[in-house]
Amino acid sequence: MARAKKLPIFERYASDGRFLGYRVRIRQQIKGQEPVQIQRQFDRIDDARTFAVAELDRINAGKETYADRREAESTTLSEALDRYLAEVIPGKKGEVQDRRRVEAWKRDALASRSLASIKGKDLAKWRDVRATAGIAAGTIRRDLAVISHLFTVAVKDWGMGGLVNPVENVRQPKPGRARDRRLDSHLDENGKSEGDRLLAACDASPNPWLAPMVRMALETAMRQSELLGLKWKDVDLGRKVVHLEDTKNGERRDVPLSSAAVDVLKAIPRSVDGRVFAVSLGRFNVQWRKARKAAGCTGLRFHDLRHEATSRLFEKGLNPMEAAAVTGHKSLSMLKRYTHLRAEDLARKLG
Repeated sequence: MARAKKLPIFERYASDGRFLGYRVRIRQQIKGQEPVQIQRQFDRIDDARTFAVAELDRINAGKETYADRREAESTTLSEALDRYLAEVIPGKKGEVQDRRRVEAWKRDALASRSLASIKGKDLAKWRDVRATAGIAAGTIRRDLAVISHLFTVAVKDWGMGGLVNPVENVRQPKPGRARDRRLDSHLDENGKSEGDRLLAACDASPNPWLAPMVRMALETAMRQSELLGLKWKDVDLGRKVVHLEDTKNGERRDVPLSSAAVDVLKAIPRSVDGRVFAVSLGRFNVQWRKARKAAGCTGLRFHDLRHEATSRLFEKGLNPMEAAAVTGHKSLSMLKRYTHLRAEDLARKLG
C-alpha cells in the first residue's frame, strides 16, 4: 500500500484488486492521555488529505490541551439522550415536560447523527422547519434548551472532549408576545361576568377540589403545581400564611392569604394524605376543561388565573415589591409580563 505525500493516508484494495478508497490512519501519543487514534475512509484523495492535515494541525497546535473527540464521534444523539434521560432528567423540575421533549428529539432525524457531527446550521434548519410548521417560538426555544443542556452535561460531566455546543451558534427565535388573557369583567345579559360564570361552573363540578383551587389561584397567584403540591402542614391559618417549600424557580416563599383565601381553606375537608387538594393533575385538568367550556371561557388557561391574580394585586394598591413577594417573581421584568391592568380602570383613576 502506498503512502501519499508522507501523510498517514493509505490506498485500500480488495483481495480481487478492486480499489476501495483512501484511509486516513493517525496515531499520536499525547502526554497524560491515551494515544490519539483516528481512522477515516474517503473516496477522494483530496478529501483524505484535507482531513489528515486538519487533524494533524489540530493535534500539534496544542498537545497539552488536545481534546480526544473519539467518544463524541462514536456517540449518537439518541444514545446521549438515553443517558440524559437516565442520569439527568430524574428529579428535575419540569421532569414530565422534559421527558416529552427528549422523546420527541429521539424521533428526529438528527438523533442518528453523532454528537460531534451536529452543527449550528443543522439546528438552524431544524428551527426553521419547526417554525414553518407553526410551532410556537417558546416551544422551539425550550426544545433547543434541552439539547444545549445535554451538550453541556456531555462536556462537563461525561468528559466528551472537543465537543462544541451547537446551540450557541443558533439564532434563537424571538419570544412570543406575553399572554394578556384576563377574565372579562363585562356583564352578560344575566348580569354575570366571565369570572362569575367560571366559578359557578366550578361549583357545579362533581370534583370537590376544582372550585377551591380556582378560588385560591385567583386570591394567591399560586401556580397549579404549587397548589397541587400544597400540604396542610404548610398552612398557617392563624398567621394567614402558606409556606411553599418547593417552587418553580427553586426558592422557598411564604404566600400571604387574604380573608377570602382563608375562608376557602377553612371550608376544605382534610384529606388523609395530608394534601390540601387531594386530586391528581390529570383528573383536575379534565374537570377544569369541562367547567371552562360550560362557562364559555374561550381560550382561557388555568395559568391565566395567575395573570389575573397578579393584576388584581396591583389594582388593590400593592407596589411592585409587595406584589413580587406574593407571586414569587424573581425579576420586575417577569412580573410586568404577568401584569395586565385594564385601560378602563386606569381611565377612571385619571378622572
